[in-house]
Amino acid sequence: MAETIRILLADDHAIVRKGLVTLLNTEDGIDVVGEAVDGVDALEKALSLKPDVIILDMVMPGMTGLEVIQKIKETEADARILVLTSFSEDDQVFPAIKAGALGYLLKDSTPDQLLNAIHDVHRGESALPPAIALKVIRELNRPSDLPPTESPLTAREVEILKLLAQGLTNYEISEMLHISERTVGNHIGNILNKLHLANRTQAALYALRQGYASLD
Repeated sequence: MAETIRILLADDHAIVRKGLVTLLNTEDGIDVVGEAVDGVDALEKALSLKPDVIILDMVMPGMTGLEVIQKIKETEADARILVLTSFSEDDQVFPAIKAGALGYLLKDSTPDQLLNAIHDVHRGESALPPAIALKVIRELNRPSDLPPTESPLTAREVEILKLLAQGLTNYEISEMLHISERTVGNHIGNILNKLHLANRTQAALYALRQGYASLD
């Protein structure tokens, strides 16, 4: 039997929140275990309920979505966060991804797009629509204040970067390459350090920009 995905939904608009709860609770394998009405409420429930996926608006009273992401990640580094918002401006998208959100979806997305994003984020994969992904790729194209390390990626690191960009989890990569999951994690850490990237999502987008993977 498939694992049930436990969802925390944070949005200060009651109509939006109730509509999403109704949608998600009709889906097999998804259970909305909590609702948050503002940023402070979202942070408290994220830390107490420890949901599998946190669906988070960016603009809320009390504490912004970005502040919530940052605070959650300080305590729960593995928290899987999907931003669902009306705002696609660069100053909303880039900080959210940098802070550790795995997905960024707009509220005009279809129900199927939302459900697919939830499953992607639950698996630890990136969930970015092409338009948002291209925005982030363009941002990554800008010169960095910190140049990449003089140490180039090893052949193994490039191999792992390609698999990461395909959405594979550390476990799946370890099985494919016949190495331990811990070794995969160490390689990914080295990749992020060498490229001055914050998380797997940025690494996947870097791989897209460098041609290691495609949006298809």
